[in-house]
Amino acid sequence: MSVSILLNLAGGLGLFLFGMKLMSQAIEKVAGAKLRHILEIFTTNRFMGMIVGIAFTGIVQSSSACTAMVVSFVNAGLMNLYQAAGVIFGANIGTTITSQLVSFNLSKIAPVILLAGVLVVMFTPKESVKQVAEVVVGFGILFVGLSTMSSAMAGMRDEPQVVSLLGSLTNPFLATIMGMVITSVIQSSSVTVSIVLLLAQQGLLDLPICLYIILGCNIGACTTALLASLAGKKDAKRAALIHFWFNVIGTVLIYIILAFAMEPVLALISMISADNGRFVANAHTIIKIFQVIVLFPFSGWIVKLACACVPGEDKKIGYRESYQLKYIGERVVFNPATAVFEVMKELDRMASLASENLNRAMNALITLDEEDIEEVHEVEKNIDFLNHAITDYLVKINQTTLPIEDLKSLGALFHVVNDIERIGDHAENVAEAAKRRKENGAVISKQAQMELGEMLDMVNKIIQYSIEMFIKSDEQHMREIIALENQVDAKEKELQQAHVDRLTRGECTPEAGMLFSDIVSGLERVADHATNIAFAIINQEREEEAIEGA
Repeated sequence: MSVSILLNLAGGLGLFLFGMKLMSQAIEKVAGAKLRHILEIFTTNRFMGMIVGIAFTGIVQSSSACTAMVVSFVNAGLMNLYQAAGVIFGANIGTTITSQLVSFNLSKIAPVILLAGVLVVMFTPKESVKQVAEVVVGFGILFVGLSTMSSAMAGMRDEPQVVSLLGSLTNPFLATIMGMVITSVIQSSSVTVSIVLLLAQQGLLDLPICLYIILGCNIGACTTALLASLAGKKDAKRAALIHFWFNVIGTVLIYIILAFAMEPVLALISMISADNGRFVANAHTIIKIFQVIVLFPFSGWIVKLACACVPGEDKKIGYRESYQLKYIGERVVFNPATAVFEVMKELDRMASLASENLNRAMNALITLDEEDIEEVHEVEKNIDFLNHAITDYLVKINQTTLPIEDLKSLGALFHVVNDIERIGDHAENVAEAAKRRKENGAVISKQAQMELGEMLDMVNKIIQYSIEMFIKSDEQHMREIIALENQVDAKEKELQQAHVDRLTRGECTPEAGMLFSDIVSGLERVADHATNIAFAIINQEREEEAIEGA
């Protein structure tokens, strides 16, 4: 084979792979957060999950990206295995859309598409338009690469060695292994099937062998999800195995059919195919649809098979487990589309620790329980650990390709981590006050205890509403939080004045009075930090709306 053909083939493949990756990443950046919300809402049953899986993979143009995201969702507890099975089944149909697009000869207009996308990226001032244009650029590069590969393969027809080598591929098992290995390396069945499609168009591969290579591609496509699940929880591994077993069982079924009815299958697909390229694309789609129709009623059994392959349960990490991350970190599946969602779940856990610690410290202030005081300090160390670990993770994901909506919220998340950590610090301050009170015997009157209890109840409500508002990213509790914050401010002034009055009347010692004043001021600042948490993301959104409207 001449060097020029090899270089054109390599260059075309490089453009095709880069175009596919660029297009997929650009789509995830533009629509990743919206697609995640769709997955959250519409996967309540397996059938709806399958429909969403088809649409999702058809849009993103990558079943590997879809299944890897599903593995991440299962790992984060956003989706159970039965819901995941439906999405995975749908993803297997959605991935055939790429080969259908490739089978239509768009190579002639690809340079025009590419130029249009590049011009928009270079000259548009609006970032949202630029992101959409990147999708167009990826699409154009993909088809320019296909055109280059197609031209190189046309030259390969004149190379006797190449024709002889590809013509000697007659063993179905070897063809399946070849498809599986190539797809495992490239990590995209769409790319491998597209290459097979081009070879078939040039008459370099026999159609029966194309069918077996496609079957191998389907199994090789499981590699991405299997690799992504290795660092995850057991349910993440099971989700990846659902994808694997679906393709293995589906391949065995097609093998049996082809063994007894190869000629009728070839005739049926040829009837609806204008050329060999359309034959490969249609065969890919028909195989996947057939597998889903046959196996969908048995999806529950496939889930049970995956569970049998990965028995047992993960060690549960509770709210008070020390120095462990539950939703993010090295042992958790990383996916850009779910990274921010997982951070928010970790922050929810951290906030619960801080709120619980504040109440423990306030209880210790009254009871002087030594164990409670020590536990406050231990939990605060855990909160500090979470603060550093989550902040480091936010820095890490800020350097990845996140969906645009998630990228906008990163600044707010940094502030929220800091506010939660400050609530934890105030809880520790209360514990220190309890220790001082125990050492110097300062007495807090029943009236002062009641006043502190009333203020703490108000602060607890603000924390509860703020965390709910932050996690759900809605303004449901906005009025309650604003009203409570004003009440806490008024309460702080009222209690400080009451404290001065008691000192004036000699009803309170200076030591107890100073301690009381510090606690009241601390609770007021806790309410401020909680309010900051509530409005963090909403303020971020409003700032960006103002910038875009300027």
